[in-house]
Amino acid sequence: MLDGISGFFRSIGRTIGRWARLFVAWAFWPFMAARGWYVQRSWMVRLPVLGFLALMVALYGYFFWQTQAWTGFNPSFVDQYRLAERKVPAGQELPVAEGAAAPAAKVCQRSAIVDVTADLTDFNVNQNAWISSMLLYRLGFFGIDWDHTPFLDNKASFQRGVNQAVRRTAVELVDSLGRVRGTSGINNDLQKARGNLQFDEYSWYFGLDPFGPKTPTPSYYRSAIESLRKFNTDLASCNAVFDSRADNLIQFIDRIANDLGSTSDMLAERSANHARGWFDTRADDRFWFAYGQLYGYYAILAAAQSDFSRVVAERNLGALYGATNAQFQSALRIQPAIISNGREDGWIMPSHLATMGFYMLRVRSNLVEMRAVLGR
Repeated sequence: MLDGISGFFRSIGRTIGRWARLFVAWAFWPFMAARGWYVQRSWMVRLPVLGFLALMVALYGYFFWQTQAWTGFNPSFVDQYRLAERKVPAGQELPVAEGAAAPAAKVCQRSAIVDVTADLTDFNVNQNAWISSMLLYRLGFFGIDWDHTPFLDNKASFQRGVNQAVRRTAVELVDSLGRVRGTSGINNDLQKARGNLQFDEYSWYFGLDPFGPKTPTPSYYRSAIESLRKFNTDLASCNAVFDSRADNLIQFIDRIANDLGSTSDMLAERSANHARGWFDTRADDRFWFAYGQLYGYYAILAAAQSDFSRVVAERNLGALYGATNAQFQSALRIQPAIISNGREDGWIMPSHLATMGFYMLRVRSNLVEMRAVLGR
């Protein structure tokens, strides 16, 4: 009986070994054939081929480095703004310090929301390469979209999640926050920033639809940064408007809550219908998109607490704001090395999408409560 069992396992081992050899032969056959062709060519042919291969190795090395190195990544980066020290709402004239000489011109409070929005975009395209429009990202993995693979797409998804938060904020800055509704026009700098931030996230220097040269995505986003910072410079000189009314904060929170609800639904759909554990190749980009969105909105909402400080104090929102920030912080502490989309009651392969969706819904629930308090 023992001989039969050992023979059975030996036959399994031989079968696995045979299939492994066939796979290796299939995978490396093109390279062996290319080597055979290469050694038979003259140096007039070999040198251009060698140069092309060296160029591809350099490009892929750079691409690999850019997808793995997250420069400036810090879930607590909002602390550097020291927002608690700002005592005056955005756009309001700053009081003269006791004993200090009056300034020659009025000075108003900058908008923390605008500062954070510009800095998040700077983090995406200046401190880091914008992955989604890089040539090798566009080409994919042997023609397969990188988002459909389990590697080298996490940073791109994270950046697009951050950009989603930035885009939503830019729209609200133009439509309501950066103007007095009904009595002032749209600020030109905010309008330019919004238009540039809505630009296609995947554009390289050349495209097929339409055919011809293009301005790459990062150039548009860098222009948006300049426009946002120019608006804040004008605001600090009291030459622009930031309308920190309660109804504007209500609308802003409502838009963010809806945005998070949409992403939560995306996570729930993937978790429910594609629970393949570590073998779900789309789970990682869903997870990191949601993470990037929370990363952006955490900073933007913390900035909103400063910009609308008078409204927050009048409506006693401090405790609720603190609870919301704590939920953001808990969500941003989830940084698994490998994203698993397993069953929610799974043992070996956890469900990171369900976990992220849970925290996203907790944040959204707090925002809905905050909106209800403001609307009373």
